[in-house]
Amino acid sequence: MPQTGDPFMAAPAAFRTHEVFNQPAPLAGYDLFATDRPLAEAIVREGADWAVEDLSAYGAALGSPEALELGAIANRDTPRLHAFDRYGRRADWVEFHPAYHRLMALQVGQGIHASPWSHPKPGAHVHRAAGLYMSGQVEAGTSCPISMTYAGIPVVAKAGGPLEAWLPKLVSRDYDPAHRPVTEKAGALLGMGMTEKQGGSDVRANTTRAEPEAASGPGEAYRLVGHKWFMSAPMCDAFLVLAQAPGGLSCFFVPRWAPDGELNALRFQRLKDKLGNRSNASSEVEFENALGWLVGEEGRGVPTIIEMVGYTRLDNVLGSAGVQRQAVVQAIHHARGRSAFQKRLVDQPLMANVLADLALETEAATAIAFRLARAFDAQSDPAEALLRRLVTPAAKFWVCKRGPILAGEALEVLGGNGYIEESGMPRIYRELPVYSIWEGSGNVMCLDALRALHREPEAADALEAELGHARGGDRRLEIAVDRVLEMCRRGLSESELRRFCRELVVVVQAALLVRHAPGFVADAFLASRLEEQAGAFGLLPEGVDARAIVDRAWSGD
Repeated sequence: MPQTGDPFMAAPAAFRTHEVFNQPAPLAGYDLFATDRPLAEAIVREGADWAVEDLSAYGAALGSPEALELGAIANRDTPRLHAFDRYGRRADWVEFHPAYHRLMALQVGQGIHASPWSHPKPGAHVHRAAGLYMSGQVEAGTSCPISMTYAGIPVVAKAGGPLEAWLPKLVSRDYDPAHRPVTEKAGALLGMGMTEKQGGSDVRANTTRAEPEAASGPGEAYRLVGHKWFMSAPMCDAFLVLAQAPGGLSCFFVPRWAPDGELNALRFQRLKDKLGNRSNASSEVEFENALGWLVGEEGRGVPTIIEMVGYTRLDNVLGSAGVQRQAVVQAIHHARGRSAFQKRLVDQPLMANVLADLALETEAATAIAFRLARAFDAQSDPAEALLRRLVTPAAKFWVCKRGPILAGEALEVLGGNGYIEESGMPRIYRELPVYSIWEGSGNVMCLDALRALHREPEAADALEAELGHARGGDRRLEIAVDRVLEMCRRGLSESELRRFCRELVVVVQAALLVRHAPGFVADAFLASRLEEQAGAFGLLPEGVDARAIVDRAWSGD
């Protein structure tokens, strides 16, 4: 037995270099819905009060430690393309980590891919929007196939004919990742392929060709030869694809498997090595006489697919707002659990100013996103159709453009810890730029807003009616509203479109906050966004109740 006082017995205690303290615990095990007051209020306000209980249950499932770990694993262990089998035959399938499939099953089970179409009712799009907004806070890469399926279902339903048999599988809440014909699956998902190497957003420059097998026209079979430079979610069961038919650029429904049970001739060349959105595969594909059915008339490909794009652009606003929300929650959680110079970070005025400014940005983004979702619920209301036609591209421009800036500031709240992969903040930072690029980059969105005003000038009247609900109470808002409406009606040059879209979105956000948010939130937004140009965060003027804004933003901890 060693003697008392033996230095080897004391060695473990002697070699303890330090105690870990003043480090916040990882954020896990919380309800993403119940702790998000602006979201909960928006759901009730915009017509989905019947969905609160369901969304709270879903938010609790998403915030569980298990779900958050699935998100981290899916993002880390990225998809792999298997172009051939071991014998050299074409396989063209993409392998995903099981964590990705579990998250997809969670979202499909919630109906985020289809619920407004399978169970239409007032507030259905708002309810579904909340699910997407929260899901992206766990892992945003799953949102792509979910969003494309949601957007593609009305196009397929309108086409009818041979595509009608696909609808029960597309709205099914059974997620089935198997690589086999749709007739052997419990559920199906949709993707789309538009952009090519030479054209990008200029899809009319596409060179992919489509020739009829026999008869031509809607619902008839064609053969496609060509390529797509970006086709996300290549594991989907079918794709809406643009190609040049004899009558011009047209839209085609291209399945992964042909009706005879053989693989359709979609030859996946490689998967993109992307900055972010890494759990979601994005591919380069070639069509080697691939089978597809014409959707709509020949030469009407862009108008046909534009309906789909309207929904996916809404989802970009929702997705960006949700990921921004997660960045702010992580920053506030850290600031509440970390002290410096004898005070918690959240109690220090300069830090509180930064956090409050970040919270204002996400509350405004949430407000406009769910107001747009309500406009998509009002499918038969002409004024709501005009409003969403004008405001959706502008909101996609501005909300998504603010995302990377906000994420960088939120990351900095964590200091060096935020720059480390394990914090999750770099993953958020890499994720947010994609929302500005998908479904049309910033300039394309601004041009689309201008196109809306040119083709439907009454959209300015719909905007005026929307903003009129908030008029009469604040001089700053009155001036801003008048300026935006004047710009809408006087005609705009292309060079000023970014400024116009920024002012349009900020004014709509301000009007929503004046009507629906507490006074301390609305006043801070007006003072920092209308009286001053939005730039760096943390520049809120004196007199703003920063602590109240922060406490409202995150009711956890």
